[in-house]
Amino acid sequence: MARWCYRHRLVVLLLWVGALFGLGFSASAAGTDYANVFSLPNTDSKRAYDLMEKAFPDSAGDTDTVVWKVDTGTVRDQAVRSRIQPALDEIAGMKGVGGVTSPYAGAGGAAQVSGDGRIAYAQITFADQANAVPKELVQDVVDTARGVERDGLEVELGGQAIQRVQEPPTGLAEMIGILAAAVVLFLAFGSLFAMLLPLAIAIFGVGTGMFSTQLLSHTTDIPDLAPLLATLIGLGVGIDYALFIVTRHRRGILKGLAPEESAVVALDTSGRAVLFAGGTVCIALAGMLVTNLRFLDGVVIGTSLTVVLSVLAATTLLPAMLGFLGPRVLSRRQRRRLAESGPEPEKASGLAARWSTGVQKRPRRIAALALVVMAVLALPVLSLRLGATDQGNDDATTTTRKAYDLLAEGFGPGFNGPLQVVTDGGDTTALVRGIKDTAGVAQVAALPPARGVTVIQVVPTTSPQSEETDNLIDTLRDEVIPQAGVKAHVGGVTAVSKDFATVTGDRLPLFIATIIGLGFLLLLVAFRSLVVPLTAALMNLIAAAASFGVLVAVFQWGWGLDLLGLGKEGPINAFLPVIMLSLLFGLSMDYQVFLVSRMHEEWVHTKDNARAVRVGLAETSRVINSAALIMVCVFLAFVLSGDAGAAMAGVGLAAAVALDAFILRTALVPAMMHLLGNSNWWLPAGLEKRLPHLAVEPKEEQESPDEPSAEGGASVVHGYVRTTEGEPVENATVTLLTTGGRRLDGVTSLADGSYIVSVPEPGTYLLATTATPYGSKARQVIVENGPLVHDVELAEGEVDAVN
Repeated sequence: MARWCYRHRLVVLLLWVGALFGLGFSASAAGTDYANVFSLPNTDSKRAYDLMEKAFPDSAGDTDTVVWKVDTGTVRDQAVRSRIQPALDEIAGMKGVGGVTSPYAGAGGAAQVSGDGRIAYAQITFADQANAVPKELVQDVVDTARGVERDGLEVELGGQAIQRVQEPPTGLAEMIGILAAAVVLFLAFGSLFAMLLPLAIAIFGVGTGMFSTQLLSHTTDIPDLAPLLATLIGLGVGIDYALFIVTRHRRGILKGLAPEESAVVALDTSGRAVLFAGGTVCIALAGMLVTNLRFLDGVVIGTSLTVVLSVLAATTLLPAMLGFLGPRVLSRRQRRRLAESGPEPEKASGLAARWSTGVQKRPRRIAALALVVMAVLALPVLSLRLGATDQGNDDATTTTRKAYDLLAEGFGPGFNGPLQVVTDGGDTTALVRGIKDTAGVAQVAALPPARGVTVIQVVPTTSPQSEETDNLIDTLRDEVIPQAGVKAHVGGVTAVSKDFATVTGDRLPLFIATIIGLGFLLLLVAFRSLVVPLTAALMNLIAAAASFGVLVAVFQWGWGLDLLGLGKEGPINAFLPVIMLSLLFGLSMDYQVFLVSRMHEEWVHTKDNARAVRVGLAETSRVINSAALIMVCVFLAFVLSGDAGAAMAGVGLAAAVALDAFILRTALVPAMMHLLGNSNWWLPAGLEKRLPHLAVEPKEEQESPDEPSAEGGASVVHGYVRTTEGEPVENATVTLLTTGGRRLDGVTSLADGSYIVSVPEPGTYLLATTATPYGSKARQVIVENGPLVHDVELAEGEVDAVN
């Protein structure tokens, strides 16, 4: 497939461009139809909602609030009224506004003025829900209301529709994330063309995914959070997947392969790992379905579709674009060096090799330090409280936050989240009296019955996000309503949020068990080992605990919120653990696959665990860390999205990816694998026979004609193992292997550094030499008739890969 895409690159590119523009045109013509469906069957708040829908079927439009406050006098003064009322009348006359409830209209308006007379509010009811109200109309409402401000008169607006117009421009977070990723890619590759490749793949993957999700919103319920999360995950995986393949392709060209052959090899190795990694992300995302929360179904559709299209772009469009670039995927300096000095031997050196050797020398110390760091970061998770953010968590400079605070000041903290006790028939007198006598209740008002349904508005004394309000809901349900002897249900936004958090918390263990179990089975089949998937599952749990600890410290305790400009502290969004764990487990599995697949490749060739772990870490740590840094930049950019949920998810995922890549995958995992030794690759024989074969790496090629056969003249390879200063290296392990990785002979060097290994017949072999602390080296040797003299020079910290 890679070869076909490479050779027919123009056709592939035109197909992708046509798909992107075709879907974009169709999506623009169809528009959006996102719907936030919080379906919580068998919950008290859902029963209350159903009764209210029966009583008030026409109250579908979004209701927003205009709040004003005077410094002196009261809001009833003629000077204030003469400024506010004309503005409210003008808003009421705008097309798309269903009506305005003013405190100056009739005796009923008195309830909309605070006790001290300094704060009042009016309610604006739009004809449509918030996400369907045109932004131009909302902006006109804001401008008209704010236009009457003067010294001593403050006017603010709150509500879902108002919140939409104070969000940053659409695409700002994505653009900043892409620019940050571009900087990291340019530093990693040193080539403008190589930098642009992963960005282009991510844009095609995310673009087609976004447009497809937008079209699907007309056929199924997809929440408006889904495209934002799909963009967040799509940019991250799209850039990362292309980065892994391009890195492998560049290595192939530097080794002397023709660009086409290098692209084919890159797709047949790293491309397979990308397919596998993308599949694990989709499976982790699909794990959200076991929670049976309809709100998340649309999120699964949008994010999974974007990941699938990103993988498809990386495995089809990328080889086509590599065909257009040819050797220009290398930097000018690399191309010049390649022309002057010829192909470079494949080796890992520098910081990555030194770190890999250091982990092998001190695995216990590094593992203990990594565990301590993760444990400290995970401690705040013990105080995790799920709930829902509201406009009280917005930044203090926004009009929605100011309106929220003014309402709380004038009418009490609970005014921003009133409860609705809904009854279907029966005498409510005893119930109203019982609610009034309940501790924590500020106001109670029974509305006139409608269609046999009575709604009792209950304003708590505490804010919607406080634990006291949650306790009040429990008290009403468990004590007050049963004592009144009527059948009633507690609803309202605050009660829905509480029930959603409860349902999510109850189903979280099943969800975690599902995605860990599926990930374990996938890695078991891929790497033919029991220990590797167990290690991965443990690491995922550690990463999840530490990342949620960071999330609690920042958003629940408020550490650094002012610095990040993220408003006020509050509970963690109830839907976030499920979404974040899905993304985290998927991305963690990506890094595990890329790291362990290289180790497994080395293990298959040499059966030397220490070497496999050392080489795998040395070769993949740099690219994993670069990929993680890109994801961190993309995720943190969503702090600027203007959406509190997306900002929370962005910070949480950025912390999770950083901890997972920089601490777990490059320190704790390899340290544990060194400590576990060959048992890393243990699999019971009975299980080995029953497991299906799923190769993350391509099958080894058949031994070429120059491989040794069973018969022929025997010979030897001998020489000395020395340091770069010429000193002999004693007890170095020298192993002779076929080019396919099969071990033929092995010895240790003597005190003078000399060694000798037997060769069955003339041919091409691999000679691998390892010595602590000097690293390792592997070279091809060609043995003809007679002994071959081959001296080996080892440098401290150097790691060569078996090809």
